[in-house]
Amino acid sequence: MRVVVVGATGAVGTEVLRILEERRFPVDELVPVASPRSTGRKLQFGGDEVEVVGLRPDVFDAADIAIFDVSEGLSSEWAPVAADRGAVVIDKSSAFRMDDDVPLVVPEINADQMSNRPKGIIATPNCTTTAMVMPLAPLHREWTVNRLVIATYQAASGSGQQGTDELWEQTQLAAKEPEAVREGRAGDVIKGGDTFVHPLALNVLPKCGSVKDDGYTSEETKLCNETRKIMGLPDLKATATCVRVPVVTGHGVSVHAEFDSEVSVDRARAILEQAPGVELQDDIYKDIYPTPLNAANEDPCYVGRIRKDLFDARALEFFSVGDNLRKGAALNAVQIAELLI
Repeated sequence: MRVVVVGATGAVGTEVLRILEERRFPVDELVPVASPRSTGRKLQFGGDEVEVVGLRPDVFDAADIAIFDVSEGLSSEWAPVAADRGAVVIDKSSAFRMDDDVPLVVPEINADQMSNRPKGIIATPNCTTTAMVMPLAPLHREWTVNRLVIATYQAASGSGQQGTDELWEQTQLAAKEPEAVREGRAGDVIKGGDTFVHPLALNVLPKCGSVKDDGYTSEETKLCNETRKIMGLPDLKATATCVRVPVVTGHGVSVHAEFDSEVSVDRARAILEQAPGVELQDDIYKDIYPTPLNAANEDPCYVGRIRKDLFDARALEFFSVGDNLRKGAALNAVQIAELLI
């Protein structure tokens, strides 16, 4: 089993290697691929040292699986090269998610789609999408969802290491000026940076991604479109507001879901208790509910705050959280690889 990991030294790529080891994936030969500045670097894997190589066509020769965690542009250029050389590509970027010839897969939900891959590529969804569809899909199988109103609470790491670094730097600056913070003058101390136009520390930013002509952002559009494709509901009515919050790891999603028939909170809890990859944390009276800190470095998507809409017997409200680097990215890719073998 020859496995190529493209983007092996990035945040998600590093997590992919860790999870391959944790889950004892049968790797006979690992080929870590990264940018020229990382070429030659030695990584520990499976008790041995493996050397990082540059991205070139021959690294995919005789490869069984190629996991990509690079930019949309690099995936668009190099994923077809890997597939042409015989590897099954698992791509984390947005390059192929909405391609009709590329399945968009969350294994617990639509693993049956994996076998139909005309381009030799399988896409994995946006990490926020995953955190939402994991609990939504089993509820849909019970009552059939027809409309979603979504608000997200997305961690800084969703913007890469530079986003995490910027949040940390701003937090440290604020800590040095406690008087200004207490007086509500934190904006005089911390400023926006290269990643976030406005300060993220002690703040929330209702803009994730680029802005489209209709006023929605790319993150909001991706969240809705990817949910439709994964769940096989092309006409699903869905709208979203995506918000960046001062959290390092863990994307939260608040969901208003409307179904075709009347829902039951007790039945919803029973369904989610049995749903693979989902952990129920739902007792608000005992302060038991999902938080990003609880979800960090954990595999499941956590769900709670389940309640029926006060004005619609066919609607549920719930809140879910997932580690955006694990199930939202690296773990989902490795699970797909496991199913391939």
